[in-house]
Amino acid sequence: MTRPDRIAALRAAARDRILVLDGSWGVMIQRRDLSEAEFRGDRFSGHPVQMKGNNDLLCLTRPDVVSDLHDQYFAAGADITETNTFSATTIAQEDYRLSADDVFDLNLAGARLARAEADRWTAKTPDRPRFVAGAIGPLNKMLSMSSDVNDPGARLVTFDQVYDAYRQEVRALNEGGVDLYLIETITDTLNCKACIKAIKDLEDEGLEPLPIWISGTITDRSGRTLSGQTAEAFWNSVRHAKPFAIGFNCALGADLMRPFIAELSRVADTLVAAYPNAGLPNAMGQYDEQPHETAHFIEEWAASGLVNIVGGCCGTTPEHIRHVVDEVAGLPTREIPERPVAMRLSGLEPFELVA
Repeated sequence: MTRPDRIAALRAAARDRILVLDGSWGVMIQRRDLSEAEFRGDRFSGHPVQMKGNNDLLCLTRPDVVSDLHDQYFAAGADITETNTFSATTIAQEDYRLSADDVFDLNLAGARLARAEADRWTAKTPDRPRFVAGAIGPLNKMLSMSSDVNDPGARLVTFDQVYDAYRQEVRALNEGGVDLYLIETITDTLNCKACIKAIKDLEDEGLEPLPIWISGTITDRSGRTLSGQTAEAFWNSVRHAKPFAIGFNCALGADLMRPFIAELSRVADTLVAAYPNAGLPNAMGQYDEQPHETAHFIEEWAASGLVNIVGGCCGTTPEHIRHVVDEVAGLPTREIPERPVAMRLSGLEPFELVA
């Protein structure tokens, strides 16, 4: 299948049924208990800082591990897999002193590994093609919030720096063959806007356009992102991108995430996607929610007509995804609402003016 064919198939599948994304990568990589030497590989054997824990680096140094995880999630029934590039920007990788060339190669390799596994599974089940989402995670530096409590204007990065970092990642993911971009775990909407601008500018310059999936994070029961927006305000801030899907992931388990997914489902005139954690972490930072428990919550969302795409975030495993696939099978996908024409703006709160 050509990429336009795959994108058309993705859109068609989303109209027919609830699609399922893969689960956590962090928890599965941790279970491998890889050594420092395995993280480094030959390419980074003499690198001056510790590399263990830089999971994205495995795209270059242990591609077998990455390919195996894609395979496990597809075997569990996932329709979409993410590239292992959650922190693969020059800004995030400064902590590991990786060069811009290293970061580009990391994204390119991550996309190609995911593409190969998706194509292999599509060949096995041509009636159910598999898709690749280029994972574009949050940065460890924010544009909307000060880095110094004594200086409200302090920032560790500029908009242009964030834009440039995302621009490089987008180019590499596109070249590697992803089917859509997943701007995920968004804590700062302004960072997200820099990424959207990078994508749109590259398209204007001739890069092949791909669907955009935008996924924010509600940080606690207040129902706001870390930069302070409510669910509807967040949607109003990014709907100009005309995303393929909008939703939330991470931070909360499915039980606590439900009201915010319901709010997005009410206001968003596009697909709604959600992939929660396996509950909240315990005192040791581990996730105790069992696969059938996570799947039960998500099944209720689907039965209530709230979602078009589901999956798992922190703590979820292929077994969680297998249960989710079973629970949502046969349930109708959410109907996209037709909303009246209005001027919709946002700051921390939404504003709507109906003619």
